[in-house]
Amino acid sequence: MPIARLPYLATAALSGALFGAGLYVSQMVDPLKVLRFLDVTAIPTGGWDASLAFVIVPAIAVMFIAVRIGKARSAPLFDTSFHSPEYTKIDRRLIGGAALFGLGWGMSGICPGPAISLIAFQPDGLWLFLAAMLAGSLAGSLIVPSGHVRRLADAAR
Repeated sequence: MPIARLPYLATAALSGALFGAGLYVSQMVDPLKVLRFLDVTAIPTGGWDASLAFVIVPAIAVMFIAVRIGKARSAPLFDTSFHSPEYTKIDRRLIGGAALFGLGWGMSGICPGPAISLIAFQPDGLWLFLAAMLAGSLAGSLIVPSGHVRRLADAAR
């Protein structure tokens, strides 16, 4: 491994550890807490748990600032250029995928990021969720293979 990759990998490891710790401290790894947050029908009865909004709102603020700082730079600290998504069009596939993601999250209370963190705790149903998540990822890659993304973007223009 070239020594120039060490700062990049160290930053990635530190960022991942910070993200995982944040998921744990905010209790986003608790599927029941997430489900109580997503259940807005419980607002009239007082059963809605709004506490995860205190995680989401600061995260949006931090990313807003980070994106502004990033746009002012010509390149990231440990790479030669920024890597933007190739495909940026909002279409039926994106909306359908987001809807499927939301349904899965709403049904299980588990999001893919916290799901990886949950391996340490192994709650009931986690392995079924991970298997379904991997199957969905595989199905998505068969529907839109990665090499076809650029061609789809070019065709949409």
